[in-house]
Amino acid sequence: MKKNITIAIILLIFSFSSYSQSITDIINEVSIDSLEFKIKEFTGEQSTIVNGNTVTIRNRQQANNDVAAAYLKQRFEGMDNISVAEQNFNSRGKNIIATQLGKTNPDDIYIVCAHYDTVADYCADDNASGTIAVLEIARILSTQCLDNTIIYALWDEEEGGPTNGLAGSRYYANQASNNGDNILGVLNIDMMGYDGNDDNKFDIDVQNIAGSVAMKNDILSVFNSYSFGNLDPITVNPGTPASDHSSFWNEGYSAVLVGESWETNDQTPFYHSSRDREATIDMPYYTELAKLVTAYMVTKGSLVSVDNTVSLSGNVLTANETAANYQWINCDTNSPISGATNQSYTPTSTGSYAVELTSGTCTEVSKCFEIDLLGVNTFSAGEINLYPNPVKTVLNIEMTASKDYTFNIYDTGGKLILKRESSVLNSTLNLKDLSKGVYFLNVETSEKSGTFKIIKE
Repeated sequence: MKKNITIAIILLIFSFSSYSQSITDIINEVSIDSLEFKIKEFTGEQSTIVNGNTVTIRNRQQANNDVAAAYLKQRFEGMDNISVAEQNFNSRGKNIIATQLGKTNPDDIYIVCAHYDTVADYCADDNASGTIAVLEIARILSTQCLDNTIIYALWDEEEGGPTNGLAGSRYYANQASNNGDNILGVLNIDMMGYDGNDDNKFDIDVQNIAGSVAMKNDILSVFNSYSFGNLDPITVNPGTPASDHSSFWNEGYSAVLVGESWETNDQTPFYHSSRDREATIDMPYYTELAKLVTAYMVTKGSLVSVDNTVSLSGNVLTANETAANYQWINCDTNSPISGATNQSYTPTSTGSYAVELTSGTCTEVSKCFEIDLLGVNTFSAGEINLYPNPVKTVLNIEMTASKDYTFNIYDTGGKLILKRESSVLNSTLNLKDLSKGVYFLNVETSEKSGTFKIIKE
């Protein structure tokens, strides 16, 4: 329960569903605002917070990208159901590997990947676009149980071409082959944000290696099964070997490249230059491509059919999953509510509530509902972003609007532990001296309020 959705409730008869779980609704969780915000952070168009420090990630060249790597690791560590590792493959190179183990077939592996290193400042299209898409996909899918394992891989030292570059992915693919890893498909994203003539064309680069052509066909099947704006796919066979997917071809794995259309000469004219800025990215086009990759990954990950959504009618919360064991939780105290084991629960006081569902080997927790019976306005999803959570030392707080904020941290007994005020978008709270355990952060402005659970490690 790392991320809360705060809902103001006036006692009227209406219905609301907190979070959708069909593939269509998961696709629609891809957020153009989230993508744009993180692109700006990762290219230095705006500052961000990494390990408690305010930084500007303007340059991600191989010898200067440790902060970029730390940013990526920090983002993954703020997600549920993800284990994160740094893979050092030479004196400088560092891959960031995040793994979401499958519940049924953990040895069946699908990889979605991109390189995060650059050759100049900014480099939004090449390849912040792919990197941030991978983060967005992980943000969404990490809330779900999947049958198969998904690895979210971000490569270092891609730049340099197939001879002098691709070092990070080549090392990983070689190690995977030596270990006999059962990688069933690798979807590489490299430059997916430019559409200069607005024709919505994109390339799928493939070669007749292992099951790569079948993988391309599966992507097209997903493309034809859902709506992705006006995207228009082009199959390129034989496709280019000049990106990280070819490292897996060389080891006999199935792999494809998805990105903007070099085949029709509609790649960014700012390639490998500091003019490759966030403003040159076609955000709607980019978002639709990110949705397509999300749809393919959740399809191949095989969504476990446990519906963790909750509906609200009046003041009654009802789990939408009809075949599970239920335990309603008081999110404010991180504790189960005694006797609240039915499919529906009616809160009797203002507070934050969720349900834990168990079906077979899968346990999922719904989003927390902050129930305010007086109808006080609360923050909507995405207005407040906290990470890392669990936290060891410094808690980063990102807001989407500049206002006067008050931060109050309480222990589970309701005692005020820390209070701070801020009027900037990015703030930090130093929790180093707090004992390990559960705390609650209340964020207030003159207009809104929200409470978030914090776990101190």
